Amino acid sequence: MQSEGPRVLLVEPFYGGSHKQLIDLLQQNISGCSVFTLPAKKWHWRARTAALHFSQTLPICPSHRVLFSSSVLNLCELVALRPDLAHLKKVLYFHENQLVYPVRKDQERDFQYGYNQVLSCLVSDVVVFNSIFNMDSFLSSISSFMKKIPDHRPKDLDQLIRPKCVVLYYPIQFPDVSRPRVEYKVVSRPEEKLDEAPIGSGEFPSSGNHQEDLHESRTDQRPVSREDPGDQMKPLHIVWPHREHDKNPEQFFSTLMKLKEKEVNFNLSVLGETFSEVPGIFSEARLRLDPHILNWGFLSRGAYLQVLLQADVVVSTARHEFFGVAMLEAVHCGCYPLCPKALVYPEIFPAEYLYSTPEQLFKQLQRLCRRPDIVRRHVVKVDTSSYSWTSLKAHYEALLSAGCP
Repeated sequence: MQSEGPRVLLVEPFYGGSHKQLIDLLQQNISGCSVFTLPAKKWHWRARTAALHFSQTLPICPSHRVLFSSSVLNLCELVALRPDLAHLKKVLYFHENQLVYPVRKDQERDFQYGYNQVLSCLVSDVVVFNSIFNMDSFLSSISSFMKKIPDHRPKDLDQLIRPKCVVLYYPIQFPDVSRPRVEYKVVSRPEEKLDEAPIGSGEFPSSGNHQEDLHESRTDQRPVSREDPGDQMKPLHIVWPHREHDKNPEQFFSTLMKLKEKEVNFNLSVLGETFSEVPGIFSEARLRLDPHILNWGFLSRGAYLQVLLQADVVVSTARHEFFGVAMLEAVHCGCYPLCPKALVYPEIFPAEYLYSTPEQLFKQLQRLCRRPDIVRRHVVKVDTSSYSWTSLKAHYEALLSAGCP
């Protein structure tokens, strides 16, 4: 008996980072998926023109029942260009939203990107957000966003969109890790200039075999005694697994430089791929904090995980965060989180891990630097399994079924 063919169209205009990981996860674990993507380059052009491209490349297939895409795609344009897709169950997934996504200057915000997302919601059957914060910030901003239109403004769009909205956390495939004492410290001190490093989102795709990746040639491994009786008093190891401008590197490095001025000892790992326009604070911090740096820049997946296993504290100074895979991965590996009391973080992390001001962050880090044994004995009160693919798979299967949401 022949199968009836693929039932789900997975369409991703920006096939990279978390967008790629989600599409791959769905394709590998849910039967009947057919995938159509564009490379993760020139995001703004993908948002502008991907609908026209897919209108010419998506096949006409009577077995298709569901169309799933990220909000990078202008779904309204695609359905207008391809009326045969209109009858499908159309699912739009928001990794982020352009109504509140941070820009360096508000004048730089292009109205069209947020407007496209609103139009896509109006034509969708189900609108999925990766966090309550993402959903609420989008819906509550529609009215003020539309006031930028000089006249004849649409009304009550949030009321039309809200009934379609659901929150479904981004599914993370957490590595199978333990936190024993390890034989090696991974020290990455690449010599290449920062502005020559590859463009990336700060996310770390899996390379498949984590154990084989632990000792990549891009790292310098220093032996550490397993039986060191002074282990609890080794300097606090702080990790910052971000590189984007909206993660506020200025605040993070300013805090560490203040610790250095107070002659507080610590070790530092700054992880992630760089992008084409590197904020100047990175080169300044790399020079001034050099004695404290264990790792700087991109690592293989295995080496990255090993650093997380060895680190004590993971810090976010984000100006904006809609979910935060890197922070949850670090917590899964045993790191103590320090996050802003804002954005998505109160939705995921208990109050004891949140700070309200830069001064509070400094005081917390200063205390932990002086007593690193506090975090090394602490069990973080975050159930990362709630955000795992294992826990969320059934919800995604229901989402991609042809029935009603």
